[in-house]
Amino acid sequence: MEGGQGRGLKASEHEDVEALSAPRSTVLHEVVRRQGEEELRRPNGSLFWSGIAGGITIMASVIAQGSLLHKLPASLPWRDAVADLGYSLGFLMVILGRMQLFTEQTIVTVLPVMAAPSWTKLGGTARLWAIVFIGNMIGACIAAAINVHAHLMGPELLESMLEVSRKLLAKDWTALLLQGVPAGFLIASIAWIRAGIAQGDIAIIVALTTAIALGDFTHVVAGSAEAFLLAWSGEIGFGHALGGLILPALIGNVLGGTGLFTLLAYAQVRQELNGG
Repeated sequence: MEGGQGRGLKASEHEDVEALSAPRSTVLHEVVRRQGEEELRRPNGSLFWSGIAGGITIMASVIAQGSLLHKLPASLPWRDAVADLGYSLGFLMVILGRMQLFTEQTIVTVLPVMAAPSWTKLGGTARLWAIVFIGNMIGACIAAAINVHAHLMGPELLESMLEVSRKLLAKDWTALLLQGVPAGFLIASIAWIRAGIAQGDIAIIVALTTAIALGDFTHVVAGSAEAFLLAWSGEIGFGHALGGLILPALIGNVLGGTGLFTLLAYAQVRQELNGG
């Protein structure tokens, strides 16, 4: 051991020290970077259908929130906060199910570009972002249409889901953008944190996504499920849903996920990666 540290420990205990030590930031960076390289090599069709699956599945967050809101008594002071716990459900299903979620890709596919910049990698990232985002939007729109028009749930639950969704209408364009920044930061951090742990994925996802709901932050994919619910129910037009609710959240999520978290994650390891 360096500097004589670790003297008196048995060989097996030295192994225990190594096993219990947290991985260095450079290790986390490499794990996430390799994940990004794998994603960039996936064919367009796989990304598209996985994106649609992710968009459909994220509706589970709105259903869970609406269900809790519907079941809890209106007089309960903590009713909204308890209902926010349901927000994690869709994210758990999407992330653990390895479906494509646009906001996760704001860090995973950007680190390879930062590590070795090239027009080819930049184009690959833009291709993946576009395909996954379009897939997520189509999936969320389909899920919303089914929930509103296929009568898969009772009118009381649907009304509770719309009640959850109407919170978006209380925010102006600027608020939706600015409140999308912390949401993008939190979602991007999930991929980074999961790279350094062998277990506990569920707790990490629940904690960070619940923080988004409790903070009333705006997430573009989950928010699109809410926006399309309002549109299919006739409360807003589809133009308002796309340009007035989804677009500002998209910009905020990209700023928080790529512009803030990814840059900070790369900055802390840049000198070590370059041998500085």
